[in-house]
Amino acid sequence: MASREQGNQTFITEFTLLGFGNPPELQTQLFLLFLVIYIATVVGNMLIVVLVLSDQRLRSPMYVFLGNLSLLETFYTSTILPRLLASLLSGDRAIAVHGCIVQFYFFASLVGSECCLLSAMSYDRYLAICRPLHYAARMSASFCLRLVAGCWISGFVSIALIVFLMSQLTFCGPREIDHFFCDFTPVIKLSCSDSRPMELVTFTLSSLFTLPPFLLTLASYICIISTILQIPSALGRQKAFSTCSSHLTGVTIFYGTLIIVYLLPRTETMRALNKVFSVFYTVLTPLANPLIYSLRNKEVKGALRKAIGKLFV
Repeated sequence: MASREQGNQTFITEFTLLGFGNPPELQTQLFLLFLVIYIATVVGNMLIVVLVLSDQRLRSPMYVFLGNLSLLETFYTSTILPRLLASLLSGDRAIAVHGCIVQFYFFASLVGSECCLLSAMSYDRYLAICRPLHYAARMSASFCLRLVAGCWISGFVSIALIVFLMSQLTFCGPREIDHFFCDFTPVIKLSCSDSRPMELVTFTLSSLFTLPPFLLTLASYICIISTILQIPSALGRQKAFSTCSSHLTGVTIFYGTLIIVYLLPRTETMRALNKVFSVFYTVLTPLANPLIYSLRNKEVKGALRKAIGKLFV
């Protein structure tokens, strides 16, 4: 049953994810496209995780952060794409209300964890470039592991209260969510409860757990770029910038799409483009991260060649 009655109101128990409209003539093509993207994302990111775990040369803090980022991206895309692939294959777009809330919890928690992890990575690059003599003392192995654990824990803990409040809401229609996954705003719009207190709590917690990491990342790169510009030789500037250019690219893509989707005014044009930009940070960014961060890195490519050589031997 998709609904239940209480008094004179009918409360729905499942939503319909409208996705991309999914015209029949494009359904197979979309399924194959997202299937290839999902397989490539999982393989690429898990390859980085395996290399970091298996190669002693990739045990420095920078690669520990990269390995955790790849693991996070694998989980991140797995909260959305398998459900989308199933609906494209079967045509069944229904999702239970509690299933929708669970999907939002893992999605939002992993976004929060990624914000924290990107800020930790920017701090690591700041120490390496701006404070190289203090790097080994400040970024010790134990401190690096505490940072990583803190990033994962803070993301999942910060969203728990929001999800608890969301689970107390009642939904009485319409049941269509004009999105391809259960994001906060499209779900809240369908609630027939007073959601203003929850929206205030959500705004406060989101600001507390995303704004400081963003400001730390921004401040780190202001210091990094300022330090690089003071290096007298062009070769030295190029070498210093190459160590952080990949992370800066990933941060720009991640935060740029988040700002477009969540902070820009909801004009008619932006509502139409919202799903397109959502695809960027939920689907394409996890696919591109292994290329942006790791697979063009000399140490990672060396570890990959070594692993392939061992495999064939």
